[in-house]
Amino acid sequence: MSFFVLAADSVNWGYPSEWEDFLAYILFVGAGLCIGYALRGLVGRWQAETIERKMRLREEAADQEVKTRLKEADVQARSIVLKAREDFEKTARERNAEMQAAEDRLNARAENLDTRSAEIDARERAAAAAAAAAAKAADDAGAARRDADARLEGLAGMTRDEAAQRVLARAEEETREEAAAVVRQIQEDARNGAEAAARNIIVDAIGHCAIAQPSPSVTTVVQIPDDDMKGRIIGRDGRNIRTFEGATGVTVILDDSPGIVVLSCFDAVRRETARRALEALIADGRIHPARIEDAVQDAAAAVESAHLDEGAAAAAEARVTGLPDSILRALGMLRFKYSWGQNALRHSVEVAVLAGKFASELGIDAAKARRAGLLHDIGKGLPDLNSAPHAAAGAAFLKAEGEAEDITLAVAAHHPEAHLNGGVLGTLCAAADAISAARPGARNESEVYAERLERIEAIAMAEPGVEKAFAVQAGRDVRVIVNPEKISDADAQLLAQKVCRGISASLRFPGRIRVTVVRETRHVEYAG
Repeated sequence: MSFFVLAADSVNWGYPSEWEDFLAYILFVGAGLCIGYALRGLVGRWQAETIERKMRLREEAADQEVKTRLKEADVQARSIVLKAREDFEKTARERNAEMQAAEDRLNARAENLDTRSAEIDARERAAAAAAAAAAKAADDAGAARRDADARLEGLAGMTRDEAAQRVLARAEEETREEAAAVVRQIQEDARNGAEAAARNIIVDAIGHCAIAQPSPSVTTVVQIPDDDMKGRIIGRDGRNIRTFEGATGVTVILDDSPGIVVLSCFDAVRRETARRALEALIADGRIHPARIEDAVQDAAAAVESAHLDEGAAAAAEARVTGLPDSILRALGMLRFKYSWGQNALRHSVEVAVLAGKFASELGIDAAKARRAGLLHDIGKGLPDLNSAPHAAAGAAFLKAEGEAEDITLAVAAHHPEAHLNGGVLGTLCAAADAISAARPGARNESEVYAERLERIEAIAMAEPGVEKAFAVQAGRDVRVIVNPEKISDADAQLLAQKVCRGISASLRFPGRIRVTVVRETRHVEYAG
């Protein structure tokens, strides 16, 4: 500014000094405006170039991001397409396998129907021929009989009715004489053996007594702390409950009932094992497949060790002493056995008490009677009973364990179908067994159902390579656990079909039975 003032002062404008100063200021202001306008243009151009450069950078960055996202979307779309294709191919293979299996089953059934139809036709033809032959034989026999009657009437000189009346009168006279002789013999035998006859009459009367007792259930209720525990029992995608049911062979029922879980199984040993395992899992809080298998193994061992205690308690209740641990353990197994809905161990204790009372009334050794009554059904508690009668198996087991001969004979003869003479002890044991079993309400028809389930499991267990077989869902579902080293995946499907054919050929049942073969390979290593 001072420069412009000096410049203005150095110029002689020819005007008074006030005007000169005024003109100088005007020049200064104009020059400043020009310079400011020029600077403003330069700054504006620089800012515009800077903004344009930033916009180009942002546009390039946006283009790069769009390209990147397009590439990611393309890769993701390719992976989804590949996965969908793999799933489709897997589903197609499974459906083809199911259709092939169904076709094989239909072909097998068609062959069986053709064979049975041919057999039925052959039997019908044979029956028709036999009926025709029988009719002809009957006609011939009638004709021969009529000829014989005519000849006899001619020879005897009397009619058929007259001959029949004479024969009947002669037979009636002979029968009266024989009846009188039999009555005299019976009276003489009764006088000679009055005491023995009285004992037999008493024992026979005792065998017709009856009292009531309720039958047990086939379900067990387990208490849970809250309903959230049901979700933990089920597990993700149901893997926990599937593992539990596969390891125990029971059906877990989870309904809307608050605070309870129901375990259903016809086998009391499995049900008790499942109850102990589930209670241990609930108390521990850790519920996953590996922990479930450990808990089931521990529960099975605990149930096995409880057999000795159960047998000792039953012997103490029946006042029977001196039994070895092997017999007590087999006796304790009856705690989980049922015969027509009646608990076998409670039945054995009751038979022991009844036999002891009968022996006391008859003046016989009550201790031996109680011992025979307590051990009469011990054959049902033997693990290798198979198809042998439990009376014979129990007697053989007791004989091998050193029991007295009269005890083993009474055990072998306590069923009338054995056709053995067990002496007085056998008679008392059979009478007490009949009383305990025949009481109203003591037994029901559930034995047929249990036997059918056991036969289904036996059919599956008879196949080579099968380790376990469980019939669940009231026998509508059979789960077969196989050894992965002996059964391959292809053999597993053939095994399922073979078990289905065995069940269809051996049993009659309503609806359908599903057979599931489980083959699992595990590799366990230890570090350290």
